[in-house]
Amino acid sequence: MKSLPLKPPDISDLSFINQILLRYFEDSDFKKTVDAFNDRYLYWDELTYRIQDEEERLETWTAMKVFRSQKMEKISYPLLKMEYSPIPTIQKSLHLFDRYLSGTIQIQNRSLQLDKRYIVSSLIEEAIASSILEGAVTTRKKARIMIEQKRKPRSHGEQMVLNNYNTLQMITRKKEDRLTPDLLLEIQRMVTKDTIDPEDVGHFRNSNDVRVMDVVNNVVYHIPPDWQEISRLLEQLCEFANQDDEEKFIHPIIKGIIIHFLVGYIHPFNDGNGRTARSLFYWYTLSRGYWLMEYLSISRSILKTKGKYSLAYLHTEFDQLDLTYFIRYHIDCMNKALDEMITFIEEKQDQQRKSQEIVRLDNNITPRQGEIFTEMMEAPGQLFTIYQIAERFNVVYQTARTDLMHLEDLGYVVKEKRGKGLYFIYKGK
Repeated sequence: MKSLPLKPPDISDLSFINQILLRYFEDSDFKKTVDAFNDRYLYWDELTYRIQDEEERLETWTAMKVFRSQKMEKISYPLLKMEYSPIPTIQKSLHLFDRYLSGTIQIQNRSLQLDKRYIVSSLIEEAIASSILEGAVTTRKKARIMIEQKRKPRSHGEQMVLNNYNTLQMITRKKEDRLTPDLLLEIQRMVTKDTIDPEDVGHFRNSNDVRVMDVVNNVVYHIPPDWQEISRLLEQLCEFANQDDEEKFIHPIIKGIIIHFLVGYIHPFNDGNGRTARSLFYWYTLSRGYWLMEYLSISRSILKTKGKYSLAYLHTEFDQLDLTYFIRYHIDCMNKALDEMITFIEEKQDQQRKSQEIVRLDNNITPRQGEIFTEMMEAPGQLFTIYQIAERFNVVYQTARTDLMHLEDLGYVVKEKRGKGLYFIYKGK
């Protein structure tokens, strides 16, 4: 992003607002435009090319803001005045995610059952995407093989991926814990291990030298709060995360997104803030029973729209901390991640049907062995290790070894010794 979005104009003139309201109720075309723009929750500078006349643009924006203000939900976070609007598109998506908590996804009168081993693939994808977002240089294929084969990272980028993967696994174990500054530090320590200056690992920043910026274009996106405020801000963040206020209910997914935003806004660390923020979103939603999140790679969707990710932060900050922009963007990414997950499951179920046919033709192999063989068959030339199969099929090492050795005995795969490593490859026709 080479330049910042335009900041919205001041609309505090009450006499002007009254005139705009009168026009809204008397001019049906004006009302239609205002309502349409609010349904899409457009930002100020998105009106620039839609409305050429400056005065007309200001009047439209003023009306939009007035009617937005009537629907705003305030956030219980005393040090920052934040609010959001529960617009219909957000509500619809939240309802969708709530429905999927049953563990079954309905697509065109057909059920997709969620298999626990799909979690492994999702965690790997999330670890890779979150790392690339922060500048990791690696390929998806190499990073995935590194994790599945349990080999040591060979580059800075691979180390970032492994850190994120280990952190996501740790988060699932700590989903019953309360959020504390110590947990924040533990997450930051894990996601940055051996990838940043050791002096910046495991403690909060103690200066105001940090800026969120585009170094190439010399554009400052965000100046975080004074470092001396970090302690108070994080204390309130923990209180906000741990408190379930029934009188002021906030949907858990929205609350998780707000926590994500706050970590990015406060920027409590010299480095690793983005990875920590995204990890915390997973932790919070899992802690509130949204285990579906384990199957979604949201960072992968963010990576594809990285510019919009930055804009969602900026629009929120520039427009009086109206979190609707950031929440809407995050929800959109979740919907895309859900679509990708469904596509992945459909592909795996198609693979299972092929493996079932193999099992039907040869009753010497088990259904899982049939799936292993099918997966290897669809990746001709690729070498698989026992660790890799164990990780991919969510079984212990010995089980994976037994399966592969059995497939070799039957002539379906070939075993190769390379150095100290043992590899298996599809034999081919």
